[in-house]
Amino acid sequence: MTGFNFRKLERSTREEINDPSLSPPIFNRSTQTPTLAPTSSNQFNCAAITPSALTSAHTASITVNALWLSDIHLGCKDCKADYLLSLLETVRCQHLYLVGDIVDLWALKRKLHWPDSHNKVLQKFIELAQNGTQVIYLPGNHDELIKPYAELSLWNIKIARQHIHHGIGGHKLLMLHGDQFDADVCVGRFYAILGDHLYDLLLFLNRNLHSLRERLGYPYWSLASYIKSKVGKAQAAIGHYRQAVLNYAQHFDVDGVICGHIHQPELSTHPRAAQYYSPLSPPEKRQIIYANDGDWVENCSLITETLSGELQLCRWNEQTLKLDILNSIALVQQPSETHKDKQQKTAAQQMPNTNTGETRPRDVA
Repeated sequence: MTGFNFRKLERSTREEINDPSLSPPIFNRSTQTPTLAPTSSNQFNCAAITPSALTSAHTASITVNALWLSDIHLGCKDCKADYLLSLLETVRCQHLYLVGDIVDLWALKRKLHWPDSHNKVLQKFIELAQNGTQVIYLPGNHDELIKPYAELSLWNIKIARQHIHHGIGGHKLLMLHGDQFDADVCVGRFYAILGDHLYDLLLFLNRNLHSLRERLGYPYWSLASYIKSKVGKAQAAIGHYRQAVLNYAQHFDVDGVICGHIHQPELSTHPRAAQYYSPLSPPEKRQIIYANDGDWVENCSLITETLSGELQLCRWNEQTLKLDILNSIALVQQPSETHKDKQQKTAAQQMPNTNTGETRPRDVA
């Protein structure tokens, strides 16, 4: 697979789209490579990726400037593709950043799992890219075979290793998946192997618990995330990873960094190292933002930049079809009031009492 040619894939796919006599390619279970032999399952319908065929039946009710998603793991049975589809049908964005591990090639290599919902997620990304949304894809470790194709575009989706987003208020946010910091997180080979097996067990328990809760009408809740929050070794590894990402980001002239990889959503500010700011720097320049957009295996979480310039960590609520805001940071600083402005505001909030002639505060809605 190392010699896979994405330019050839795009060219051949476009030919198939324009030729109705050709059957859409699918995955062959024995070879795990595209073939034209028709089967009844795991169909990857490339003929459906034209914009006209992808017109949404839903109307977006939430508009943001930018949306960050990572660790979706399409091809893995724990991927919450249905929830992600409902998010993509509800939220409209000008910039969509896919921050790695979008397709889980590791899981597909072990066992082919490609339901229709996973196919529709890819189709939706292509639809957005072809209809004006800037879509940038930063491959991670589970889709690392795409990394050599950085700086190329496929179906109007730009592939990059890392990228800097320029926010509404002029703030700059570095983006990267974060798998390059695995060595900084190492807590010993024994714990690494044990952790992999325990995580697989956690996902198994999480999957079955979710199925039971769904049948009983309860909302999604991540058992895996809850248990990780109670394990000291896991929290230590998360802290090492966060610090490694921040150390790297401070070498760039950015206000923050957005990553994924560890399936641990977070939005927080941290002090910069002294060598990265001057004594005359304003307070906000002495801090750096750390944002991890989480995943769609455990948490169904994301990062957004609102139209007012606020950075938000959100979780998708599959029952209300809305974003639950977990934390937020205002990137656009509001100008401070001058003394004269405060006096005028105070005077405007007062009016004479027609009965007594005294002045009383005006009711403010």
